[in-house]
Amino acid sequence: MKTNELFTIKYQLHGEPRSFIVRTARMNNAEAWHWASCDAGVAVIPRFGQNNLKRVSKPMAEKYGITDVRWCGAEEIQWAEGVTQ
Repeated sequence: MKTNELFTIKYQLHGEPRSFIVRTARMNNAEAWHWASCDAGVAVIPRFGQNNLKRVSKPMAEKYGITDVRWCGAEEIQWAEGVTQ
């Protein structure tokens, strides 16, 4: 069974819409708030295998102007085969 490890996260930073794609083994609302905080420059991006890093919570992220965090699985890219230029 293929699992999707690419996720699109959309959020607002001081009212400005932002979005990005992140590769991670799991995603939930708490993880999405942390990753949005990383993208906004508020949180530290965890290194591979670093599980003891303090995560940024929703209330803490909101103090820095991060709101309306939403996430979903990223769209799979359909590559065109046989295209020549």
